[in-house]
Amino acid sequence: MSFGPLTSRLRASCTVSRFRARAGLRASALASALAAALAACAGPAARPVAGERIIDDFGDTLVIARPPARIVSLNPASTEILFTIGAGQRVVGRTSWDAWPDAARAVPDLGPGLRPNVEAVLAAKPDLVLLYAAQDNRAAARALRAAGVATLTLRVDRIADFARATTLLGRVLGDTAAAATLRDSVLATVSRVAGEARAARAAARTSAPSVAWPLGERPLYVIGGSSFLGELIDSAGGRNAFGDLAQPSPTVAFEELVRRDPDVLVVGAAAAARIATDARWRQLRAVRSGRLVIADSVRTGRPGPRLGEAVSWLRDALAAAMATAEPARAPR
Repeated sequence: MSFGPLTSRLRASCTVSRFRARAGLRASALASALAAALAACAGPAARPVAGERIIDDFGDTLVIARPPARIVSLNPASTEILFTIGAGQRVVGRTSWDAWPDAARAVPDLGPGLRPNVEAVLAAKPDLVLLYAAQDNRAAARALRAAGVATLTLRVDRIADFARATTLLGRVLGDTAAAATLRDSVLATVSRVAGEARAARAAARTSAPSVAWPLGERPLYVIGGSSFLGELIDSAGGRNAFGDLAQPSPTVAFEELVRRDPDVLVVGAAAAARIATDARWRQLRAVRSGRLVIADSVRTGRPGPRLGEAVSWLRDALAAAMATAEPARAPR
C-alpha cells in the first residue's frame, strides 16, 4: 500500500486535461454528498455486542467492550472510512498522509503510518488505535497493547479489503448500518462502471486497451495483479498490462515494459513532462501518441470511500486517451 501521494498536477498537452475538471467536480460532489448524508443519518451509536471479538490482520484479538470515543487512525484508508460514516469527531490522531476529507486536516498529525512514535500516540490518550498491517508496525502494535490500548491492524490493499475494513469498523463503532451503506454504495458504483465499460466495448467491438501504471524508474516499479489500482484499471475498461504479476508493485526491466508496449500509461505529472521527450521512453506507443493519463492521487491514493470516484475518473481518462491519434513511428 502506498501512503505517499502521487503527483497530481495536469500537463496541458496530456489528453486527460480536457475533461478532468468537469468529471472531477461531479465526482467530488457525489463523494461529499454521500459523506454528508451518512453523517446526517448517524444518530446515537448503537452499542456493539459486549465482549464481541474481532481477529485482526496480525492474528490478534480485539475485544469490543464499548464503542471507542478517542481513535488514533494511522491507516489512511481507515481514516477516510471513519469520517465518511460520521465518526470523524472521534478521531484524535492521524497520519501525515491524510488529506481527505478537509475535516481530517484539523486532526493532530502524529507522523507517518509506518513505525509510528508510540509515545506520541499514547499522548493522544486513545481508546483505540488503527494501524496498517505491515511488518513495520508489529512492534508498535505490541507496544500499544502492552500499554493497555486496544489496537486493530488492517491490511487494506484491495477493493475487497476496503469492503471488509468498512464492515469491521462499523462493528467496532456500533454503527453497522452506516458502514453497510458506504460499503454497498461504493461497491455498486465500481460494479456499475465496470458494466458500462464492458457494454461500451461490446457496442464498439473493441478490446480493452492495455494500461501500465509505472511508479518509478530506477528501479522501475509497475502496478501488478494484487493492487487495487490494477483492479481499478480492469473495472474502468482497461487491461492491466502487468496483471499477470502477482505482487502489488513488482519491479520489472524497462525492456519488459517496451516488449509489452501498453496502449496507455498512467503517470505522475513530473514524469509525464520528462518522458514525453525522452528517446528511451518514446519507444512506447503510449508516449509517442500522447496517451499519458496524469494520475489523480487524491482519488486513487488508497482503497477508501472514493473508489467509486476513482474508477469513474479512470474510465473517462482512458476513453479520452484512446480517442487520440495513432502513435508516430518509433525512434531508431
